[in-house]
Amino acid sequence: MAFIITSPCKDEKAAECVEVCPVDCIEEGKDMFYIDPDICIDCGACEAVCPVEAIYHEDELPEEEREYIEINRKFFQE
Repeated sequence: MAFIITSPCKDEKAAECVEVCPVDCIEEGKDMFYIDPDICIDCGACEAVCPVEAIYHEDELPEEEREYIEINRKFFQE
């Protein structure tokens, strides 16, 4: 998994990330967006345009947002 969308996206869903993704790996969920780790090419385009700074590379994910790794994983398992 490369990039993770975290809590600032919840109920925000600004969608700039979706528009710039070159591989269409960002999917809309009920209350936020999710990045498909099997499709993401780790380009960082989404992170640069996120107006609420909700997207992090997994290696740079703040400790308080680590639960979003599992939340993202579950979204794509369903």
